[in-house]
Amino acid sequence: MKWRHSVPEKSIMTRIKAKSPDAQAAYSLVEHLQSYFVRALEQLSSEIGEKQKFEPIEWFRHHGKFGGGVRYVATDDKLFNRGSVNVSQVQYESDETKQLASATALSTIIHPRNPHAPSMHMHISWTEMKNGKGYWRMMADLNPSVFKEEDKQTFEACLKACGGEYYEEASAQGDKYFYIPALERHRGVSHFYLENFSTGNRDDDLKMAQRLGEGVVDTYVKIIKNRMVNETSITEEDKKVQLAYHTIYLFQVLTLDRGTTSGLLVHDENDVGIMGSIPSHVNKTLFLSWKDKTPPEQNGLVDVIAACLDEDGAVENEQKAALAQAAREYYKTHPQALKVQASGNVSVPTVQNHK
Repeated sequence: MKWRHSVPEKSIMTRIKAKSPDAQAAYSLVEHLQSYFVRALEQLSSEIGEKQKFEPIEWFRHHGKFGGGVRYVATDDKLFNRGSVNVSQVQYESDETKQLASATALSTIIHPRNPHAPSMHMHISWTEMKNGKGYWRMMADLNPSVFKEEDKQTFEACLKACGGEYYEEASAQGDKYFYIPALERHRGVSHFYLENFSTGNRDDDLKMAQRLGEGVVDTYVKIIKNRMVNETSITEEDKKVQLAYHTIYLFQVLTLDRGTTSGLLVHDENDVGIMGSIPSHVNKTLFLSWKDKTPPEQNGLVDVIAACLDEDGAVENEQKAALAQAAREYYKTHPQALKVQASGNVSVPTVQNHK
């Protein structure tokens, strides 16, 4: 496959993009951030890894009529346990039955192979309603398997600089959103989360989203490069700690993460992509040990998820598709489970907007 930072060469279908100027500006931004991040990660791979490119994979919403997206997936398995940088735009401008005009997003997760290099998740999206209202969702969080105070401070300094006057609110909402009550801990160590964000000045908001995206990419790549270059001695204990953390990550994503669940409930045309945040392996026994800690509204959810996992805990495309379908069916038949999912200070009706 010829490499380039855009749609794969041979696309049978065409993704129809939103015509709204604000949606177009948001799409240009997230495409830029995707390319910016992929280039930085590929440069890292070229310097210290296997010099492999990220592979582009395209998906279509309703055969492209309502948009779709492209995700870039890490192929350098020396550096990355799993890595996915996704851009999507779903739009209903031609569908008079929808209140939602468009939703444009960058969503990315990187899980390095080295346990000393932290994982990182970032999400930046613009949602536009047909009544003219629009708002941003901005998230960034550092997720280490082996905690390093220096990395936490470096990442938080970036978030403070990018968030400016909104940092304290974003940090507080992030700490709330990424808390896991069943395990009495947070998923990560440094969180930024603004939901339903709009100052009324769309140019300024767009610039803030760009500042956050570029700042997080630059800072994160520096952090993991330092760990990959300088901490190459990895013990079996390090690997066990990382596997346990990856299990916590899967637990949080499938039992609490409202964004993931909303994506699954809206449609089934990008299941593997939505599950792109899941690490390559988890500890199934450890995961099952937490089932009695989940709230009554989620009784049985852990068993449903575990049934999709092989005994070795590998999570490949087959398992991702099974996990997506199982979670979707569970939440459809147990809507009360949605009430205990994570939220910041505001919860927006994402699924309802798509109906």
